[in-house]
Amino acid sequence: MDDRVAQVLELYHERIQAEREERNAGIHRPNSERFLAVGRRTGQLISILARVLEKPTILELGTSYGYSTIWLAEAARTAGGRLVTMELETHKIAYARDMAERAGLADYVDFRHGDALDLIGQMDDGIDFVLMDLWKDLYVPCLEAVLPKLNPGAIIVADNMRVPGGEDARKYQQAVRAIPHMLSVPLPVGTGLEVSRYLPA
Repeated sequence: MDDRVAQVLELYHERIQAEREERNAGIHRPNSERFLAVGRRTGQLISILARVLEKPTILELGTSYGYSTIWLAEAARTAGGRLVTMELETHKIAYARDMAERAGLADYVDFRHGDALDLIGQMDDGIDFVLMDLWKDLYVPCLEAVLPKLNPGAIIVADNMRVPGGEDARKYQQAVRAIPHMLSVPLPVGTGLEVSRYLPA
């Protein structure tokens, strides 16, 4: 990881810490203003997983303010691939794009604005890695939409399985584990992950 990427990640870590302190003080921002970032350990893990793939097409569902985007874009650059990231709110895309430019990673990121299900439908086949980190009621529909577009060996990481968890997280875990040729395990990293790999015969 070069200095520009490290410096941008540190800016994110400072803001994440500031938000944590605000919550501890009883100050609560609306979700549209919160970072809702995956966290350092999850960022490191998704980077490790994505960069072992060869020239991967990486899909991020839920750009938010772009913290995980930086981790995945850096992995895409290292592995000779590209990142497609999708987000519904334009102000978040603008922030994430600015941070990607500061990190020197903008050339490796395709920012797409709109409804995730519509945007997935417009994508070509050949997806190698997926990070699911959008509203939890969309996890199963997005899984169903992305499944026909996966390459053999593709990896899917779903965040927030433990926190906030809940019924939508359980439905996702049941759905992904029921797919033939999908190997899937929960990992106690960050707020809880479900990590799956598609290995069709």
